[in-house]
Amino acid sequence: MIIKFFITLIVLGFLAGSGFLLYFYNQIRFEVDRLLNYNPKLTTQLFDRNGQLVANLFDGEHRIFAKYDEIPPRIIESLLAIEDTAFFEHSGINTDAILRAIIKDIKHQKLVEGASTLTQQLIKNNVLTREKTFDRKLKEVLLALRLETLLTKEEILERYLNEVYFGHGYYGIKTASNGYFKKNLDELTLKEIAILVGLPRAPSFYDPTRKYEIALGRANKVIMRLKSLGWIDEKEFQLALKETPMVYDESLTQNKSPYFVDEVVKKLSDKIDDLKYGGYKIYLTNDLEIEEIAKNALLNGYNKLKNADDKSTKTLNGGTVIIEPSSGNVLCMIGGVDYSQSNFNRATQSKRQPGSSLKPFLYQIALDLGYNPISFVADISRTYTFGSGDEEKTWQPKNYEKNFEGMITLKDALTHSRNLATINLVNDIGLDKVSKYLKSFGFSEFPEDLSITLGSFGISILDFSKAYTIISNYGTMVEPKLIEKIVTKYNKEITFNTQSKQITSPEQAFLMIDILKNVIIEGTGKNAKVDNLEIAGKTGTTNNNVDTWFCGFTPTAQMIVWYGNDDNTPLPKASTGGRVAAPIAGEFFKNYLAIHPEIKRTFDIPKNVFSIKKNGEQQFYTEISKIPQDSTIQTDDNLIF
Repeated sequence: MIIKFFITLIVLGFLAGSGFLLYFYNQIRFEVDRLLNYNPKLTTQLFDRNGQLVANLFDGEHRIFAKYDEIPPRIIESLLAIEDTAFFEHSGINTDAILRAIIKDIKHQKLVEGASTLTQQLIKNNVLTREKTFDRKLKEVLLALRLETLLTKEEILERYLNEVYFGHGYYGIKTASNGYFKKNLDELTLKEIAILVGLPRAPSFYDPTRKYEIALGRANKVIMRLKSLGWIDEKEFQLALKETPMVYDESLTQNKSPYFVDEVVKKLSDKIDDLKYGGYKIYLTNDLEIEEIAKNALLNGYNKLKNADDKSTKTLNGGTVIIEPSSGNVLCMIGGVDYSQSNFNRATQSKRQPGSSLKPFLYQIALDLGYNPISFVADISRTYTFGSGDEEKTWQPKNYEKNFEGMITLKDALTHSRNLATINLVNDIGLDKVSKYLKSFGFSEFPEDLSITLGSFGISILDFSKAYTIISNYGTMVEPKLIEKIVTKYNKEITFNTQSKQITSPEQAFLMIDILKNVIIEGTGKNAKVDNLEIAGKTGTTNNNVDTWFCGFTPTAQMIVWYGNDDNTPLPKASTGGRVAAPIAGEFFKNYLAIHPEIKRTFDIPKNVFSIKKNGEQQFYTEISKIPQDSTIQTDDNLIF
């Protein structure tokens, strides 16, 4: 009778325990779905046109996903050696390890030792809390047993190595490998692998950027464990023990082009909801090598102009945009001399007056209306009267040189940036026509009066760069492009095409290119000159030296440079576009040519352009009828001379 009672008691206990476990499991079983449908936050990475990493974008967790096939066997072996040697044999829990841990826990009357398998650790990291309670431990065991029936061992390892935290803000082993060692997984040495797999136990304590010797000690334990298991030989063992790898301590974003990246994020944020955690690969149009030499040139110009004791440079700053005219690809965008001091992007967010750097567009209008580079315009002074309320005012513009030269050619007038000649030219054309053409060039919000001749309206560096492609791209304006393509985590590609619009003919644009070449040779842009490289461009300086510009281009690249005070106060009196901004372009193009000697150095001449030599100077025309009758015209296959 007593035996029957005990048997009944045992059965009832077993049924009660089983019922409890079943009930308990039913309460938590759906929590494993998060690992079945594993969709962690993934870092979006931005690359320049040469495939160099520009920046990482992430939301909370910096994680670069590694598929199981990407993970070298040596990493798997090292991880199992130190964390779960019987991983491929157990069904989610290691009963021997659990029994050892229980004995210690009972002895100390609290949870002092874990016996978690990698499967349990994955459950703990992804589904449960890390608190040490029997209730949580029971959940962990039940979910681990269940997970092992739903996923393969390889799938569990893949999730573990991508989910686990490796310290220093790195989630996942691929992230940690790139961050600590600047290496892909298949480039890691055994010691580097040992450092990485030793981190998840206590990421902060073993962080090699802060506790290098402790991290090496932990790595050596991994290596010794591998040796004791017979998974490495004596030679590998000794080499690994002696190795002291280089560890890098860098920012998580590694943002090498912050102004450019900010603009890209701004453009994409409204279009891509998960931009910062969707694991996109964004291939940009910029070139980090070009940006580096542009940044140095911009900073050099800033340092030469900046004077700590001079109030006129207290808020001095600068910016530049470099574009490939044929494609619209923005190769470089720098919105300030120091992003850490100011993240305000002067290349896109600030509108400054272009001054005389607008003049090429006014002269292009004249060329498109039938003028030619040797047409004459009056460089003489005039007084204009206008009403201002009940008061009549006068305006008497002057040339920068405070003189006037009478009748001069359009080419000379633009070469030497003659204000009076430009005003008279606009008067001859008519303000209504000039306004109409400027709008077709993409300009907006400009005054429809003669002050337009002095560039008295605001425009950003980027928008001005777009307008200048009308000239540098032989009559076709191209939309500045920041992104080449986006690749999703599912390898779907989204490409960005060049958008363009023909404004004038290649022949008419070339006439302007030739005049702007002369600006560099003998005009206000002399300081941008570079040996063995044709450069065309125009300087710009506004009233009281508030803004200084240089807008120039070679056959392959266009650079717009601006300097000014953020508070719109005047710069020192001698600060002109020719003295301040033009040398920066010269320095940039010289250094760019030095590292890329293969670039095209001379401008193409369209087939329908006619040329003569008069008084030792080459002159170009787009209509034979306008060539002086006493000139000699010669021909070859491509060009009529």
